[in-house]
Amino acid sequence: MSAAITFKPARKPAFRADKQTHLSDQERVDAAITQFLKDTDFVTATYMESCIHCGLCAEVCHFYEQTGDPQYTPIWKLEPFKQVYKREAGPFSFIYKALNLKRKLSSDELAQWQHLLYDSCTVCGRCSMVCPMGIDIATLISKARHGMFQAGLVPEDLWQMAKRAQDEGSPLGVTPEMLKATIQGVEKEYGLNIPLDRDEAEVLLSLSSIDIINYPHALSDIAKVMNQLGYTWTLRSDGYEASNYGLLTDSEAWQKATSQKLINAAIACKATTVVIPECGHGYNAFRWQAANLHGQALPFRILHITELMAEGIRTGKLRVNPVNESVTFHDPCQSARRGGATEAPRTVLAALGVELHEMPTAGDLNWCCGGGGGVMHIQRADELRYQAFEIKMQQVEQSGAEKLYTSCSDCRKNFDDCAEHFDWDKQPNSLLQLVAENLVEA
Repeated sequence: MSAAITFKPARKPAFRADKQTHLSDQERVDAAITQFLKDTDFVTATYMESCIHCGLCAEVCHFYEQTGDPQYTPIWKLEPFKQVYKREAGPFSFIYKALNLKRKLSSDELAQWQHLLYDSCTVCGRCSMVCPMGIDIATLISKARHGMFQAGLVPEDLWQMAKRAQDEGSPLGVTPEMLKATIQGVEKEYGLNIPLDRDEAEVLLSLSSIDIINYPHALSDIAKVMNQLGYTWTLRSDGYEASNYGLLTDSEAWQKATSQKLINAAIACKATTVVIPECGHGYNAFRWQAANLHGQALPFRILHITELMAEGIRTGKLRVNPVNESVTFHDPCQSARRGGATEAPRTVLAALGVELHEMPTAGDLNWCCGGGGGVMHIQRADELRYQAFEIKMQQVEQSGAEKLYTSCSDCRKNFDDCAEHFDWDKQPNSLLQLVAENLVEA
């Protein structure tokens, strides 16, 4: 651990269970049970029956690892969901119910589990990778969140952002007017042409609200890369938001609405490729889930921006100058472990000629930064999030690299916040920006 790291105690908030809608406690329980049972298909039932309580999932969870508290064992976070399955739908449900071996779900239990399902889980999927029984615990966590959403039991901070995305089209209030003004400002500052609302384009580009608000340089960076690749491309004011807070709250309706805007925009401009920016959960939501919610195969391919850059490097369309830097790379959980885009950033880094120092357990088994899954936006979870981040600091320091890069704006935002909290001297950098600053001029 670097001598530059000091630790500040975080203020511990009083526990609370946030509530939305005007449902009674019993109506909340009924809504959760109904959704739990709706989500109990053959695969879910098999998972529920397969757990052998070995504890391996606990050893790879950053929240359990840093606290040693057994309540943070990933499989335990599913207890209300499992309780309903065993009592109402399992093969021996009549026994569980008759002997009360699994109690009927209560409103108090749901309230207590809000902390475990949202505040202390980034849905990073590390637990799923090591389960000896092949249980996809992360997906079950998402299904359990479905029930919590239907019961109106989502952390208020996160719910408000998701509601704003549903009502206004963006969780941070990035309206089409704001997008247009941002594009005009970037065009003027950097002398770039950023096409908006083209009727036809090979590539539809999407953006993340966090980039526009916190890292506006990302728009000029991606424009430079797109212009060198030589595709006809566009942004669309009727579908530009990649971040999907419906996924984070696990409202299927809200998640579908966000994805559908991008789908409609891509179809409208006849795009054959949709590019997702440096946004891990946005990539996961659109690349792997949008078609299912849409109800049919999509008429275009979906690439993370790092995949597009890696493809450009392999085909010779994207040429970069060598960079004399010692770097390490943080793999975002949602685009790497859960999304499959693990090798693409390494292809890009190799082309840049950097001296890459991999972190311990880099790649698909990389430790989560602790802010994903909506946790970064839940203020009461800050203390726990900071504890989880200590693992990431140790990883970065152990790499011995001078600079840190990643390809997810949510991860960068969490790194920025945690670095300020700990007075840490490592600043996260964008891989996209590194490429844009080192393009070979035509």
